[in-house]
This record gives sequence, C-alpha cells and structure tokens, in this order.
Amino acid sequence: MKEQQLGESKASCAGCGAQIQSNKPEDAGYIPESAISREPIICQRCFRIKHYNEASSVAIDQDDFLKLLGSIGTTNSLVVHIVDLYDFEGSLISGLQRFVGNNPVLLVVNKIDLLPKGMNTNRIRNWVQQQAKTQGLRTIDVILCSAKRNMGFEHVIDALERHRNGRDVYVVGATNVGKSTLINRLIRDYSDMERELTTSRYPGTTLDAVYIPLEDGKAIIDTPGIVYTSRMTEVVPRSFLGTLLPDKPIKPLVYQLNEKQSLFIGSLVRFDFVEGERQSFTFYISNALNVHRTKMERADELYENHKGELLGSPTVAELAEIPEWTRHSLRVKQGQKQDVFIAGLGWIQVNGMYGALIDVYAPKGVKVMLRDSMI
Repeated sequence: MKEQQLGESKASCAGCGAQIQSNKPEDAGYIPESAISREPIICQRCFRIKHYNEASSVAIDQDDFLKLLGSIGTTNSLVVHIVDLYDFEGSLISGLQRFVGNNPVLLVVNKIDLLPKGMNTNRIRNWVQQQAKTQGLRTIDVILCSAKRNMGFEHVIDALERHRNGRDVYVVGATNVGKSTLINRLIRDYSDMERELTTSRYPGTTLDAVYIPLEDGKAIIDTPGIVYTSRMTEVVPRSFLGTLLPDKPIKPLVYQLNEKQSLFIGSLVRFDFVEGERQSFTFYISNALNVHRTKMERADELYENHKGELLGSPTVAELAEIPEWTRHSLRVKQGQKQDVFIAGLGWIQVNGMYGALIDVYAPKGVKVMLRDSMI
C-alpha cells in the first residue's frame, strides 16, 4: 500500500530529485519500505553518499538531460551556469546558448579557492569573460566564488537579486562542478526549506530536476549535471578521484626542460617537450599526483616497467579500467602565452616565448587543447 501511495504522490528524493520507489534497489530513487516514513525522504544512494561517502553508479540518459535543458528555452527564466575554474573548458556546457534561447545567462565560476594564493581575481574574471565569448556564450555577468570555502558567495546572492526580476532560476552545469554545494548555500540564504541536496565528489549526484520554492512563488530549479566523457574525472576509477581532484590551493610545480625531455603525471599522462629552446613549464595539477622526469628516449621503457609503481598512481589494476593513450601534438607559436589544458586534470603553462612543439599522451577521449594562459 505504501508503495502505491508513493507512486501516486510521485514523491521525490530531497537529495537528488529522483522519484522514490521501493521495487528495484539497483535503480535511481530506491528506498527500503522501512525508511519511507523518514523526513526528509532521501533515497538509499543519497543516504550512503551523505553518511559514508560511498559512490554508487546509476546510469542517466544523456538525451533526457538535453531534453530538460531544451525545455528551459520555452520559459522566462534566469539561467545560472556553474563552471569549475580548475576545469573551465571541460565543464562549460557547449552550445548552451542554443538551449536557453533568449534567457539571460549568469556565469558562476566555482572553486576559485583552488588557485594559488595571491592571484589577481580581476584578471581571472577578464580571462573567463574572454573564454566564454570564444565559446559562443553570452553572459550578463561573471561571478567568481568558492561554494565550499564560502568565498564570494555574497556576490552570487547580489547577482541573483539584480538579475532575477521575479523569474524562476534554472541552475545548470556539468557533473562535479560543485553545483549542489552552491544550491545548498542558496537554500540556506534564500529559502526556508530544511532539506539539503546530496553533495559528493562523485559525478552525477543529482539525478532529476529539484525544485526549491522561493517566497515569491517562484523556484530555483537544480538540473542534473551533464556528464562529459571528455574529462579525466569520467574515465578514471572513482576510487582515484580523491587523488585527481585537489581540495586545497594548488602549489604550482615549475620544471626547466630541454627539448627531448618527458614528464609523467603519475601513470596517467605523459608530457613530451619535443622541440624548442630550453624553457620552463608550470604544472597546475593536484599536488597528490606524482610528477617524474626522464628523457624521451627512455620514456616508453620506463612506463612499461614502472607504471603504477615508481611513476605513481593510478595502480596497474586501476589502469586496466582506463582507456589506452592517444597522442596529441600541439605547437605553441613564438611570442604566445598559452596553456596546455587537459580536461579534468588541470593545465600546464608554457612560460617561454620561443615557441614549442609538445606531445601529450592522455587516455583516449580526454580533451587536450591549447588555450590562452589563464595566469
């Protein structure tokens, strides 16, 4: 009877938005019948993530995500697009403008707490505006913040009040950009709801649109995160995410390299300085990753003999789950300040002005590209 009532009321999980059901433990929204009377009602998956930091895979249909995004264009709303500054090109929703129609887009750039201390935030903001424009995204404002560390959050609230004009607010973003953490801050500041969304470092935590009512009868609508398989976070085993994703300010690593030298980032990525004048490269990656230098002529043999061990994690067993490497050849032109960006991992700043030919070996499907230097 309880199950039928749940079906009729279409109760949804307060943590991820999935419709509650007690029939299929492997599907989204599952809750044992014994827990149905609990308030707020949260599914077993969210309960385990929240209390035990346990990952749980539930397959989400990408077409449903795009359908939900497409429906925003038919509304009169403010769209808040949350991106991860540390993984900017990896987390920006490509083609967002065509989904949202004429609705204004507020770009909220999260995780600025991961930048090395002493960064010029105005310069970073200008860089973000320029990159968004390059990607074809028109924004009414750009706000830098850290939802986790409570930095700049008052600017997010101010921007919402300035630009909402009595409309609903749709919050969109890729998985793992800190969307639910930010929404929980909005719930505390903006709404009298007592529940919180489930937050974790695991991709795809929010499974369905979650409506957060506002005092004026409108709502903040948290949409599921778009899963981009072009990011390193989506191809490594979940057990490795704690090593891959920094949770405190990055300490940049600077290496002076001669041509024909290689650097391994753990056992995950190989960076070859193929050709160019001796120059320095700055690595902005998680400090939990090991970096190992060698000569290009020795790199293949070193990798075969020492991957998962001397070169650092992922382990040999974890590497078996990761796609084979693809080589990306990149040429930095003379006089240009550029970064080698690896989606979901970080970036390497090319510091010399002499130009360089670089080969990057990364798991197949992971986005590797050149961009204007952020810093």
